[in-house]
Amino acid sequence: MMTGPYYAHSGTKDHRSDWQTLEDHHEACSELAEARGAPLGLGAAAALAARFHDFGKYTPEFDRVLRGEKVEVTHSTAGARLLLDRVPKPMRLVAEALAYTILGHHAGLPDRHGASAACFEHRVKTDKDRISKDIIEAQRPDFEPAARELMARMRPAHAGFDFSVAVRMIFSCLVDADFRDTEGFYDKIENRQHDRAWPTFGDILPDLTAAFDAHMSGFSGEGRLNRLRGEILSHVRAQAALAPGLFTLTVPTGGGKTLASMGFALDHAARHGHRRIIYAIPYTSIIDQTADIFRGIFRDTVLEHHASIEEEKYGSEQRDRLRLAMEDWAAPIIVTTNVQLFESLFAARPSRCRKLHNIAGSIIVLDEAQCLPRKLLLPALRMLDTLATHYGCTIVFCTATQPAFDSKQLKEGVLSLAGRELAPNPDRLARELRRATIRRGGEMSDEALIEAMRNESQGLVVVNSRKHALQLYQTARAEELEGAVHLTTRQYPVHRRRILEEVRRRLQAGEPCRLIATSLIEAGVDVDFPVGWRAEAGLASCVQTAGRINREGRRRVEESTLTLFSAPDHQPPREIEALAEAMRSTAERFHNLLSPEAIRDWFEEVYFKQSAERLGKKMVTDFLITPGGTDFPFRRIANDFRMIDSAMVPVIIAIEEEAQSQVRQLSVPQISSGTLARALQAYTVQIPQRDRTLLIANGHASFHAKAQRGDQFCVLDNERLYREDVGLMWENAPYLGIEGGII
Repeated sequence: MMTGPYYAHSGTKDHRSDWQTLEDHHEACSELAEARGAPLGLGAAAALAARFHDFGKYTPEFDRVLRGEKVEVTHSTAGARLLLDRVPKPMRLVAEALAYTILGHHAGLPDRHGASAACFEHRVKTDKDRISKDIIEAQRPDFEPAARELMARMRPAHAGFDFSVAVRMIFSCLVDADFRDTEGFYDKIENRQHDRAWPTFGDILPDLTAAFDAHMSGFSGEGRLNRLRGEILSHVRAQAALAPGLFTLTVPTGGGKTLASMGFALDHAARHGHRRIIYAIPYTSIIDQTADIFRGIFRDTVLEHHASIEEEKYGSEQRDRLRLAMEDWAAPIIVTTNVQLFESLFAARPSRCRKLHNIAGSIIVLDEAQCLPRKLLLPALRMLDTLATHYGCTIVFCTATQPAFDSKQLKEGVLSLAGRELAPNPDRLARELRRATIRRGGEMSDEALIEAMRNESQGLVVVNSRKHALQLYQTARAEELEGAVHLTTRQYPVHRRRILEEVRRRLQAGEPCRLIATSLIEAGVDVDFPVGWRAEAGLASCVQTAGRINREGRRRVEESTLTLFSAPDHQPPREIEALAEAMRSTAERFHNLLSPEAIRDWFEEVYFKQSAERLGKKMVTDFLITPGGTDFPFRRIANDFRMIDSAMVPVIIAIEEEAQSQVRQLSVPQISSGTLARALQAYTVQIPQRDRTLLIANGHASFHAKAQRGDQFCVLDNERLYREDVGLMWENAPYLGIEGGII
């Protein structure tokens, strides 16, 4: 039997003088984890998990692994089992919480039960690590400090979910500590250095606030609209002294809510000591412009983290620093997507969970808060409420269409928001910032829409599917409607940005411009049409479309109309039809559909008609604490909590030189797939899985650099399937040979 010393990581020297001992690794990780957990009130629990996370390395078998032998050793079970064996019965829940984190620190947080051999129960019961009895007997874990911390983070009404979030936070502290100590050890061995240095938020907050004030001073105070924006900003910033927690910021389109929310966040952080600002946005189509605004004010303190970030716009040193910051979100200001934020909060994998401890203590601004998916609404709201209650977060629900998260119709998910509105009198703002009139137009065929557009030299039409948008555009072209433009997710993001630039140019020049689009135009896209038409949908979507009509307020409100219509030949998807039905119900009770009262009525109607199960209730209630202990399905919930439909898959459109250059680099093994994927995201179109399969089968697309990258990068080979005016036409793939053209 091996008697030691025992090692955590191997070095370069055979006599092991530069190897890291297991005790040193445990000690370092324990200190790092405690430092990360202390601001969360979980320092002792995180330190205890780190102290035993690699306990399974106290075996001769693992030493053989370090010597380079191909021996299969699972070292992440023994520490969990030790804590479970040693814990006093009254503190059993504490040991279980720590066991989840230790079991998951490589493979991810496990489910408690299940058919898989990876589940908590199976691993603990079948653990066969051969650790010396002397080493086991020498361990004297002190559970009491961790128990006090964990019990303080549980509310009786939400005990299971609260406890599961505490496990996630401890897990984040543990895996980040493990990553950082291991990285530091090998940096020293290999004589390299990672630049992870970000300034402490509190230290630079005065400079950030001064930069923000200087930026805002550059805006003109002349004119009714600018005076109103200034009033909103001053009022919102004056609320910064309010106690941290949940807030709403309800400001109509054009009222300056993006900058107002940032002003509040800076002042609120200065007053209450928050550690960073996280700005979460629902659409990648608008995240670039928000990040550019903040970078223009705050320079290199901003981390932009989303799938389509174009790393080429940064220098190499800054790019490496930002890449590392994406792992742990240590930057002072983070601009990200709802997908990245919420899927990380519900993730099981260490790489996704690593950032969670840095989300604690943050101010989180949810831009376009109404866009949280209804199927995930209850778990998302419960998570936000838990972050605010136990982890020092302030959450700002920022939108023109406040989604009534305090409605009793939500039952299990209702939030306490009374007296937490930051804007000055949202009803008055809605009246004073109203620029358009919504009216109902009944049924309208495509031919009727074309005729209506013909009577207006500039107009916007928004429909509920890209199939309808394509057919309407094709009809417009056949009817020789001047200035017809098509905007859809059939086009890759860089192409869409160019189309919008051309649309803005035409609008400003007074040239004919009839834009036919899907809902991607609705939120955050800065265009100003005199009139518009919107296929019936949820009221929130209709109000967002109305925000693209008379956006600059240069026309009479009564003449700036958005006409809601039903499309008899294009039935909307079932979910959109249900939202439209609720909108029609609200329209029977409210003349002005743009009023906050009408918007709240619509949300309550939607919540009333949706069962709690369809709002994601099981993702909250399935975290159980029973007389037998915890029953937490971390992996199942991580798999179920998906904000984007996984049935859609990417096709890379490598028509432009930049995309072609990135595709050529797929064959360079030294460049990571993640780096290439982020660069190519701006040149991809998402299509149904079955249709991509047909494209490949018929020779129109293929996986490039398959030997190096596998089935990661599907590239369109037949460029004739991509048209400048409509984007990717994949529907006829079975009927077209590689030599064929577009029908």
